[in-house]
Amino acid sequence: MYQKQIEQLIVLQEVDDEILELTSEIEQAPKELTDLEEQMGEFEERRTQIDEKMSILKEQKKKLSFEIEEDAGKIKKSKNKLMLVGNTKEYHAMMREMDSLEKLNRMRDDEQEAVREELVRQDEATQALNDEMSGVQEQYDALKTTLDERLDKANKKLETLVRKRKKACKAVPPPILGRYEFIRERMEHPVIVPVSEGVCAGCNIMIPPQAYNDLQKGQQILSCPNCQRLIYWQAHVQPAAEQQ
Repeated sequence: MYQKQIEQLIVLQEVDDEILELTSEIEQAPKELTDLEEQMGEFEERRTQIDEKMSILKEQKKKLSFEIEEDAGKIKKSKNKLMLVGNTKEYHAMMREMDSLEKLNRMRDDEQEAVREELVRQDEATQALNDEMSGVQEQYDALKTTLDERLDKANKKLETLVRKRKKACKAVPPPILGRYEFIRERMEHPVIVPVSEGVCAGCNIMIPPQAYNDLQKGQQILSCPNCQRLIYWQAHVQPAAEQQ
C-alpha cells in the first residue's frame, strides 16, 4: 500500500510539472508577440528620429547652398565693379569685402561637406534599421500565423493533463493528497523527492538517522525535517522504474 501511494504521488507530481510547464508556455506565447510589437515600436521611434534629423540636415544643406550662391553672386558683381573704382581707398574697401565673402563661403563649403557626410551616415543608419525591422517583421508574421494553432494545441494538451491529474488524485488517499496539495501551494517544485544514502534530493541535506531508518521501513509517508517535502527511499521505487 505504501509503495503504491508513493508511485501515485510521483505520477501526480509528473503531471503537475507538465501542467506547470504548459501553463507557462501558454502565458509566454502571446508575450513573445507583444515583445516583438514593442521592438517594432522602438524601431518606428528610431526611424522618426532619423527622419527628423534628415529633414533638418536637408534644410541646412539647402540654406547653405542658397547663401553660397547668393554671396558668389555678390563677389562676381564686386569683381565687375572693381574695374570701375576711381580711388585706392574704395578699391581696398571692396577687396576687403570680397575677401570676407570668399572666406565666409569657404567656411560654408566646409560646413556643407560636413552636412553631406552626415546625410550619408543617416542614410546608412536608415538602411541598417530597415534591415533590422525586416528581420523582426518576419519573426512577428511567422509567430502571429502560428500563435493560434500553438495555443489551441497547448490548451487541448492541458485539458488532457487536467483529466489525468484528476485520475491520479483519486488514487491517492485524501489525507496524503491534502498534505501533497498543502506543500505544493507553499513551496517550489518538487513536492515529493527521493532520499538516497540519507540525503534529501529536495534540499541536499542529510536527514536524521532515525528518520532515515523509519523511511527505509516503508510503513508511512514522511516529510523531510529540513525542507518539509514529502520523501521516499530511492530503493522503494527503483524496481518499478526499471520495469517501466
